[in-house]
Amino acid sequence: MENKKILVTQPVMPPLDEFVKSLEKIWESKWLTNNGQFHQDFEKALADHLGVKYVSLFSNGTLALISALQVMRITGEVITTPYSFVATTHALRWNGIKPVFADIDPVTLNLDPKKIEAAITPKTTAIMPVHVYGNPCDVVAIKEIADIYGLKVIYDAAHAFDVDINGNSVLNFGDMSILSFHATKVFNTIEGGAIICNDEATKKRIDYLKNFGFAGETKVIAPGINAKMNELQAAYGLLQLDSIDDSIAKRKIVADTYKKCLKDITGISFLNDMDGVKHNYAYFPIFVDSKEYGKSRDALYEELKSHNIFGRRYFYPLISQFPTYSGLPSASAGNLPIAERITKEVICLPIYPNLKLCEVNEIVNYIYNFKSV
Repeated sequence: MENKKILVTQPVMPPLDEFVKSLEKIWESKWLTNNGQFHQDFEKALADHLGVKYVSLFSNGTLALISALQVMRITGEVITTPYSFVATTHALRWNGIKPVFADIDPVTLNLDPKKIEAAITPKTTAIMPVHVYGNPCDVVAIKEIADIYGLKVIYDAAHAFDVDINGNSVLNFGDMSILSFHATKVFNTIEGGAIICNDEATKKRIDYLKNFGFAGETKVIAPGINAKMNELQAAYGLLQLDSIDDSIAKRKIVADTYKKCLKDITGISFLNDMDGVKHNYAYFPIFVDSKEYGKSRDALYEELKSHNIFGRRYFYPLISQFPTYSGLPSASAGNLPIAERITKEVICLPIYPNLKLCEVNEIVNYIYNFKSV
């Protein structure tokens, strides 16, 4: 392992010969984008696989987030989490919306419903929670709050592909859910994303807006954007569906091995599976209690790097700590004590289907041995 880099993730890719067959069809048709056959087939197959009503494909997840806010006509203030990738909040700012940060739950690391309610003002129009690491938010409590205050709920579900709650896709909750198919995700189309919605009229408006606002050959109904997924990505995605169940099953084996090997290391904790949830094991975060472990998170992070193990501190810094957002009143450390603590403790360890269990054991051994140095 000393000479081999172990990255935090490694993309699953379809068989090259199968993808070449799809490319040959695209080359023959000369149809590269604009709702071609692969695009249509992929949307249908994806909706069937995920158990959702309507899927609208995008060239990436960030444009899907930005467009979702446009489709829902969100304005004013939106309550969101500081503990996410920065694209979550960027999508708000690109729409002229003020992000309002609320603290996270110490167990799930998702938005704490109690903190959401406390952050609501007369200018609040929506809630944008994130299913962090693919662990579902408290969707019932969030819906109750949204219904009481008349707010929209748009879930950033970038991590939550194929996650179910009691047999129902997590993507079916809220007014919309947004997926990312970036190369680092459980399911990838190299780049890509999607909006999941619940009715045909909304799906139609999404499709208009992602194609410059065109509603037919000569009619433009809104100032849209170009965010369409092309045929190559769609063809790639169709093939990816064939292996996704196997990929998640292999990820679970890696996650279970980590849990078994790490459970007795004092000062190291991790997230456990949630009752009633079918997880996708998108990430494997550990949390370093420096007092109990005897070393800081950053010291362990650098130690692992010295052995060519490249975890990531997802999510560090907090979005609220970036200069772009740190001036917001809701970004103050006193407002976000749980998020402030977790961001100093987290390391996401390598996890992907082809990670060997002997490599998992070596990673754990480095963590165990470093505690004694």
